[in-house]
Amino acid sequence: MALADRTGVSTALRVFVRQLPLLSGIFCAFLANIPISIAGGALPPPLLALVPVYFWCLVRPDLMTPAAAFGIGLAEDVLCGGSPGVWTLSFALTYAVVARSRDSFAGLSGLGAVLGFSVAALVACVSAYTIMALSHWNLPSPGPSVSELAMTVLFYIPTAMAIGALHHRLIGPLRSDA
Repeated sequence: MALADRTGVSTALRVFVRQLPLLSGIFCAFLANIPISIAGGALPPPLLALVPVYFWCLVRPDLMTPAAAFGIGLAEDVLCGGSPGVWTLSFALTYAVVARSRDSFAGLSGLGAVLGFSVAALVACVSAYTIMALSHWNLPSPGPSVSELAMTVLFYIPTAMAIGALHHRLIGPLRSDA
């Protein structure tokens, strides 16, 4: 309580800040799965929800927990209307890969950061493809997965910039409190 009085930060704000990675992932899942298509349905929606999982896992691993990555994957599953559990497991596996190689991914900047995210998105898409192949006992066409990977990488920079702004605006000043 003394810390909140001294810094002027309310308890409710600190609770909100601790949930920001989960909430940003759920919001991105919602945003990506709005049933409006600019390309007339020719291109799949990007996995915008993967960007917060990747970003927060690197920047604030104490706030992006495996349970939060699981929850974001679950939100993606519910909102996209696909087979249940595919994105939940894919996001959890991607989180594990990124968390295990955090030092390598966190040191990337510029084009290297985009390539690092591309690797994480590739892990998620290959995981989803493999899960679908195993659950249906046949190999689906890789075209939709490749298109989804391309769209996800294409939308990484604007989404990461928005999440970075959230981080700097809300969490940056509260680094010791959050």
